[in-house]
Amino acid sequence: MLNKVSNYIDQFQLLDKNKLYLVALSGGADSVALLLALHQLGYRLETVHCNFKLRGSESDSDEIFCNNLANKLNIKHHIIHFETNTYAQLHKVSVEMAARELRYKYFESLMGEIGASGICIAHHKEDSVETILLNLIRGTGLKGLTGIKPINGNLIRPLLPCTRQEIERFLKKNHQNFVIDGTNYDNVFHRNKLRNSIIPIIKEINPSFDDSLLKLASIVSGASLIVENSVTEYITKITQSEYSDKETLIECIKRGSLLSKVYFIDINAVKEYSSPSYLLYFILSPLGFSSPLIDQIAESLDSQTGKTWKSHTHELLLDRGKLILSRIIPSIEKEMKIPEEGRYVFSSELTIVFKKLIRDNNFVIPTTSEKIAIDARRVQFPLLVRPIHAGDRFIPFGMKGSKLVSDFLTDIKMNVIDRRKQLVLCDAGGNIIWLVGQRLDNRYRIDDTSVNLLLIHIERTFD
Repeated sequence: MLNKVSNYIDQFQLLDKNKLYLVALSGGADSVALLLALHQLGYRLETVHCNFKLRGSESDSDEIFCNNLANKLNIKHHIIHFETNTYAQLHKVSVEMAARELRYKYFESLMGEIGASGICIAHHKEDSVETILLNLIRGTGLKGLTGIKPINGNLIRPLLPCTRQEIERFLKKNHQNFVIDGTNYDNVFHRNKLRNSIIPIIKEINPSFDDSLLKLASIVSGASLIVENSVTEYITKITQSEYSDKETLIECIKRGSLLSKVYFIDINAVKEYSSPSYLLYFILSPLGFSSPLIDQIAESLDSQTGKTWKSHTHELLLDRGKLILSRIIPSIEKEMKIPEEGRYVFSSELTIVFKKLIRDNNFVIPTTSEKIAIDARRVQFPLLVRPIHAGDRFIPFGMKGSKLVSDFLTDIKMNVIDRRKQLVLCDAGGNIIWLVGQRLDNRYRIDDTSVNLLLIHIERTFD
């Protein structure tokens, strides 16, 4: 087994002997074999054990075993305790998911603290097989059928080519014991039911089932890469963003991360793609949209403007021939008083700057919507920045009569998502000076007699 692990590490360039790595050590056969193999191969290691407090005294015994093993090998050991059941209840997730979220968040944090280059996880050949079957049962795209990858971000899996039988033989040869988790035999967990009941029946039909499935996964992986490249290229052509920065929609999709800005997707272009539903699945599934919901979206592309769909973190709005994709942004309720000129941070995304100046021959009236100049004689501090209210009216620049703010936003075709973020700047009397970032009120415009000016501009920041 040792040679197989060494060759696998070299094949995929998983580890560097000049760098430090964390080994996730549960005390079970797999993690103990991983630690022992990497130690014998001469890698710089530290271990980490998570006590999830799910099995009473057994959990504490596992902790002691891991600590003793690390000490025996003269390896620095880290221990963390979690109230897993409490976390699961609080976040309304399964105990399995709670344990997963807790340990990986901690692993990332610890890795940064000690300067480790990665976290070694003891997934082996059968784990990959089980993962493929679980994904198939739950319903999955192509990616779910590709199995566990040897490296995924900071997670490194040097034992993937090894079978459970090989792992146990390696431990026996090294006279190394390990702990047995009784919950591995509890078929209440889906993975256990597959491992203990379903896969053995399949192997009665095909004893080489593991190899057959992993060969299929390899083929699917290649096909998935081709499809992914095709879809990626197409997405870049049919999407636009309101703001330009280094972050792209594709990067967000690959990481399954939160979008920092709003994306606009052309509906006609989606419908013209060879498989609109798969295109939407590729974009939306990493952002928490379920397969049934994505199917519903694909069937509703001809629906009326205003229809919305939500995952836990994101929302999709159908609006005049576009799909608008963004983080879920609640309506703004915050207000901010502006007592004098200065720089005011309204939120992590928005700063508003107020500056008084005397008009001279070099002054140029701002022409962008993000910057205005008003006649200082016509305003009285304190000013107020607030969200729009029902019934708000103002006189748009260049007009004589007042207009409802809501009607103005409709006229400029502002979508629902942006409406929630829209702010107004009011004077001490409550009159709207500026529909922030959109239009100045005509009453505060500069004329030929304006000398004392108030210059106002906004600065946007996107994470």
